[in-house]
Amino acid sequence: MQHIQSFAPIEKPDARILILGSMPGDASLRARQYYAHPRNLFWRIMGELLDTDPASPYDQRIQALKSARIALWDVLRSCRRKGSLDSNIDHESLVPNDLAAFFRCHPKITHVFFNGAKAEEYYRKHVLPVAGIEAIEYLRLPSTSPANASLSYEHKLEAWRAVTRPSNSFVGWR
Repeated sequence: MQHIQSFAPIEKPDARILILGSMPGDASLRARQYYAHPRNLFWRIMGELLDTDPASPYDQRIQALKSARIALWDVLRSCRRKGSLDSNIDHESLVPNDLAAFFRCHPKITHVFFNGAKAEEYYRKHVLPVAGIEAIEYLRLPSTSPANASLSYEHKLEAWRAVTRPSNSFVGWR
């Protein structure tokens, strides 16, 4: 199994929303870009939600997130994994990112969205018990990964619209 490291967060101090994945896949690690797999729907969905071109250069897509006050990171800082699937992560090897420090530096974040079940699972198990984070709402969204092929693009897009809805219509767990 290969030991892998996640990326630095994409963020600005005024971020209000944080989207958390689990750990970048092989295509992303090779490209040094979040969600670089050509069949991952993340950038296509964000393009729809933020009215930007999902095929624009990576720096422009990152700027669109920042302008929308959306931060992007992964729950895990490092782990051992064979291939790209979360199911292949060696649970004994995983090390979470310091999300408690991240939230202290980003006090305006009110909503955390998980890109899939594993991101939420790792957060609940490895971050939430030690972070002492309050007053944040959480929602798991369907994974944008090509491995999550059971849901249509339209279904995923509709679920992901929660990211840009006003906070008074947000329904999640605390």
